[in-house]
Amino acid sequence: MTEHRRTVLLLPGQGAQRERMAAGLYGGEPVFTAHLDRSLAALGARGEQLREAWLRPAPDPAMDDAATSQPLLLAVGHALGRAVEAAAGPPALLLGHSVGELAAAALADVFPADRLTVLVDARSGDLDPGTRGGMLAVAAAPGDLPARLGPGVALAAVNGPRQTVLAGPSAALGATAERLRAAGHTVRALRSGHAFHSPALVPAAHRFGTALAGLGPRPPRIPVLSACTAAGVRPEEARDPGFWAGQLARPVRWWPALSALLDRSGTSPGLLLLDASPDRSLSTPARHHPAVRSGASLVAPLLATAPHAGTPADLTAFRTALAHLPRHT
Repeated sequence: MTEHRRTVLLLPGQGAQRERMAAGLYGGEPVFTAHLDRSLAALGARGEQLREAWLRPAPDPAMDDAATSQPLLLAVGHALGRAVEAAAGPPALLLGHSVGELAAAALADVFPADRLTVLVDARSGDLDPGTRGGMLAVAAAPGDLPARLGPGVALAAVNGPRQTVLAGPSAALGATAERLRAAGHTVRALRSGHAFHSPALVPAAHRFGTALAGLGPRPPRIPVLSACTAAGVRPEEARDPGFWAGQLARPVRWWPALSALLDRSGTSPGLLLLDASPDRSLSTPARHHPAVRSGASLVAPLLATAPHAGTPADLTAFRTALAHLPRHT
């Protein structure tokens, strides 16, 4: 049955970044290495700074900064996708979380990857001071949270049935966290210094859309499922730079997109979910879905997790995941 499963590549975004994410593939997986080098080379001296930050061991506070994490998440996600495609052909579907959606767009040839990396790096290093803040993971469904969260605090993502992310200014977000803890909720700060996927990012999204228009976006070569709309990206949406830029300010509907996909295709013919996140967070909710629990669909992590992340164990995990795929000839 394995050869009949449709392969879905899941690409991570802000909050999932880790020091040395996928670094165990660097130098050992030729396609990954070549594409990562190409993306960083497009940034010149700035690319070398990012390479040094990427390869630095934990803890590294710089990885919490969007100026470091965003271009690296894009470059690493794109390189992983190209390595998967070289080994087994293109996946049937791409689904990215936050900046992972831009990595999906690059893999689908909507945008040239090198030029997109340059724009993401420039955007991330030039965010408005008003976007400073944070993101907070809450172990609750959105409907279980208070209707009024705090000044400037907004729903930023729905990552699982009881996995909600809030974003907002630091002080208001901290007060919201205390109220939620007092009400019995488990909360955890994510690695982000900005209130991504909240209205604070609307001006930045508009500027980014103007920049993206210069890249001449095209319809996707590989189908892309949007985590913003929880639907497939239509050709007219793909050609609209505002569609891709707008994900900066819109909530990520990760679980609605992934669960609908599993409901629709999880048992017939079944899915192989390749999780490119360094913490396996993208596929964790899927493991509880009936299609995965029954074995009709499978989850295959592409990378090793801590304490082995960024070591040769990454290469072992990558090869193990690819063993589930039919070989590309």
